[in-house]
Amino acid sequence: MRELDATSATFAAQLEQLLAWDLGVDSDIDVAVAQIIKQVRSAGDEQLLALTRKFDNLDAQSISQLEIDKGELADAWARLDLSSQQALTTAADRIRRFHQRQREDSWSFTDELGCELGQKIQPLDRVGVYVPGGRAAYPSSVLMTLIPAKVAGVEEVVVVSPTPSGERNDMVLAALHLAGADRVFTLGGAQAVAALAYGTESVPRVDKIVGPGNAFVAAAKKQVFGQVGIDMIAGPSEVLVIADGTTEVEWAVLDLFSQAEHDASAQAILISTDRGFLQQVAQMIEGKLPTMQRADIIRESLDGRGALIYCENREQALVVANRIAAEHLELAVADPDPWIDGLRHAGAIFIGPHTGETFGDYMAGPSHVLPTFGTARFASPLGVYDFQKRSSMIRMSRHAAESLSAQTDLLATSEGLEAHALAARVRGGGSQE
Repeated sequence: MRELDATSATFAAQLEQLLAWDLGVDSDIDVAVAQIIKQVRSAGDEQLLALTRKFDNLDAQSISQLEIDKGELADAWARLDLSSQQALTTAADRIRRFHQRQREDSWSFTDELGCELGQKIQPLDRVGVYVPGGRAAYPSSVLMTLIPAKVAGVEEVVVVSPTPSGERNDMVLAALHLAGADRVFTLGGAQAVAALAYGTESVPRVDKIVGPGNAFVAAAKKQVFGQVGIDMIAGPSEVLVIADGTTEVEWAVLDLFSQAEHDASAQAILISTDRGFLQQVAQMIEGKLPTMQRADIIRESLDGRGALIYCENREQALVVANRIAAEHLELAVADPDPWIDGLRHAGAIFIGPHTGETFGDYMAGPSHVLPTFGTARFASPLGVYDFQKRSSMIRMSRHAAESLSAQTDLLATSEGLEAHALAARVRGGGSQE
């Protein structure tokens, strides 16, 4: 794990190298995904079945065999032990309560000319959610994506989730039951994204696709954007821990491990204004890492993209933190409040040493679908607003039309748009000549 010093003359270049990551998708993957999308668009269910046989080792004769009905979701819920049901219920309740505060309502006002202006805010009709399957199962992601959509009032949520060789995870199915999934298909990869974007004989076309996936899923979402909306093209998971030396060393180390264990491309960075604390963290990493179940993945992540960074004061630490614009940012400091105003770019801010990022992944309430790879500079966490759309509302009174017609006429004429100018002029009572 590299050690950097923000007071060094070479630090800026070293930081740029640390943060470098190609968010684009491999060109070979792009080509393969484009072909898959073309096949699904042209042959629909037939190609979905063929690709599911090829990639997921599932030999179904119809898409109906790949759809999980609500009864099976309820049965999975019933099979769970009480503690698992309670954990999912607690998480779901907290996520729902948080996102209910994000709901926006339509609004309007009447200006001094008698012109009524406003916005009509309404939910999307149908949303597709991609839930990863196969080697990993993420019931938390089910809750974090479906519940905001349901709170927004989306009429139908269609879920796709691969189940290689037919293996289904009860925690995922139970989470789908609890979150209120309307339809669930055991489809995955670029072909599932294509089916959601364009529709097939059996899979309905959606208005927006959200949820994480592998490189093929990311490439497919990128290619169908414009046909449908998407949430984001996510990069590897990231955490930035800012510590002043007052928090427990073990807490900081485990928070770094928590991100690094996702995959070898994940990024875990610790900033501290205490050199001694950085040394203690480095020592504990070496001592504790061999005891971790995913030690090899953590080691590769920390060696490849991790860092311990010394900053001489809060101001310098904030400059570095804002340049990183991390997905998750922890303020593991004794007095975090003075830091908050200076933080401009972060997907989620975890305030105080007790607020481990792991709580945000599961139980805190805000969706854990967050902007990565520095996109927190302009992007926001997934929320209810992602499942609502806005229509501008304009009602002109006669007085307003007459008052604004001459200036509208002038601007339209300056752009060489005669019909626009005339349409304003006649409403102002002016001549068409």
